[in-house]
Amino acid sequence: RPADLGPSLGAEMPATRSSSSARRRSTRALSPPASPGAASVPAAVLSPEETSSVSHAAAPAPAPREQAHDSEGPTAFVVLTTYFAYAMLVLMGHIRDFLGRMAGSRYRVLNGVKGYAPLLQDWENFYTRRLYHRIQDCWNRPIKGPPFSATMEVIDRRPVPRTYQLEPTEKSGKFLNLGSYNYLGFADDWVESCRGAVMKAVDQFSVSSCSSAVDIGLTSLQTELEANVAGFLGKEAAIVYSMGYGTNAASIPALMGPGTLILSDALNHASIVNGARHSGATIRVFRHNNPAHLEQLLREAIVAGQPLTRRPWRKVLVVVEGVYSMEGEIADLKPLVRVAKRYKAYVMVDEAHSIGALGKTGRGACEHCGVDTADVDVMMGTFTKSYGAMGGYIAGSKELIDYLRQNSSGSVYGTAMSPVVVAQVLRAFEIIDGRDGTDRGARKLQAIKDNANYFRSRLEDMGCELLGQQDSPVVPLMIYNPGKVAQFSRECFDRGLAVVVVGFPATSLIESRTRFCISAGHTREDLDKALKSIEEVVDLLKLRYGKRWFG
Repeated sequence: RPADLGPSLGAEMPATRSSSSARRRSTRALSPPASPGAASVPAAVLSPEETSSVSHAAAPAPAPREQAHDSEGPTAFVVLTTYFAYAMLVLMGHIRDFLGRMAGSRYRVLNGVKGYAPLLQDWENFYTRRLYHRIQDCWNRPIKGPPFSATMEVIDRRPVPRTYQLEPTEKSGKFLNLGSYNYLGFADDWVESCRGAVMKAVDQFSVSSCSSAVDIGLTSLQTELEANVAGFLGKEAAIVYSMGYGTNAASIPALMGPGTLILSDALNHASIVNGARHSGATIRVFRHNNPAHLEQLLREAIVAGQPLTRRPWRKVLVVVEGVYSMEGEIADLKPLVRVAKRYKAYVMVDEAHSIGALGKTGRGACEHCGVDTADVDVMMGTFTKSYGAMGGYIAGSKELIDYLRQNSSGSVYGTAMSPVVVAQVLRAFEIIDGRDGTDRGARKLQAIKDNANYFRSRLEDMGCELLGQQDSPVVPLMIYNPGKVAQFSRECFDRGLAVVVVGFPATSLIESRTRFCISAGHTREDLDKALKSIEEVVDLLKLRYGKRWFG
């Protein structure tokens, strides 16, 4: 059974980038390369063509995937100017730190406390102080009301004198929302589609069970939701958690431990990275969406075994995502699963951004890629995106789920899901699955696909450099330069668009971008209005990198 999955955290960084680049926080979060270890492995686990390990650089590049956007990455001009911009920001930051220590500063960390070592004096704090705070108005904008697709109300802010803080004002405005995870538009029609079921749960259960599920917090609604998740995915059982991030962070350490091996995609989410790190398992990172490199690492691991002892690995787990949230790319699941099964490795798929948004019936990347869920041992997903709620789930065999109930910290120590949230997810499942007696769910599923593809096609026609591929609700547009990141956000804001911009450390230093999240709640008129404004900003900031060397 997929019992306990495994230890020492040596992460092997990918040697090269895939055709659409290895761009994301997870590669930065993993630890330095570990020595390849040596250990024998049962011959039965090896396939007939098994050979000894090969170097990372020798792994063939992944085959081109249909409809994937083939990004060649930034030009030399973009790389040079982006590094120069960061160098100037860092230089000016150090000069300001020096002057702050001499003449006093609004940052108390620069003044220090006598007898104490600096608590926050490190690179992360310097970056926050001297780079992030210059453009912090582009993030953490408070909203007033639901995250509607077309009329989300955003509160204005102003600087607080002699500090680095921003405070809300009395002013607010209506914005077209291109940043929220409202994939199926439940925030837009919640009153008509979900309110009745949710308010009934409030009346019956209140807002919290005030206990963990293993103690006295397991409600009948949560039991019903777990059965719904399992049935929807074709698995024997499921367990739900009150936090999406915590689903990975709590489940992976319960499954993996010392003597086990995790093979993680280079662009996996931070929740997977941190869960793997906390497990104590040995970690190897394979190039993004590259089955050939995955196979190479599996061969190496099986032949060499555990570091120092050469003993066989207790178990091997391959972890990928359905849709990669910073790239908008869909996992090449079929060959990845085929390789994992060939070498008797377990497979875990994180469907946080794909469940409910991909596939003809909203069953995620497995349905979209034609992979039988029976071939995926651990299915993970969240209710934050397509379901208009919060929390996450793990689905698998009954034996696996029973094990997690008793050994996962999220189940044992975390408060059970709010009955109100559970009711929202249950109602969303009914709508998506058509059990509400209407075609609302089918229309939502078609709308998210049509809207995302239309929006992506129009941006490509503009000459913007995009990541990802058709059918993905996540559409990243490359910006690169840190000065353009802030200006893009502000110019869009001035034009009534609420967008999310992303830079280091969420991406690599030179690969800043804006990430549009498209919703079924958007009308074609909404998208056309947004695209008109975006084209103005693209021209202003010279962002046509898909057509022009200089943008």
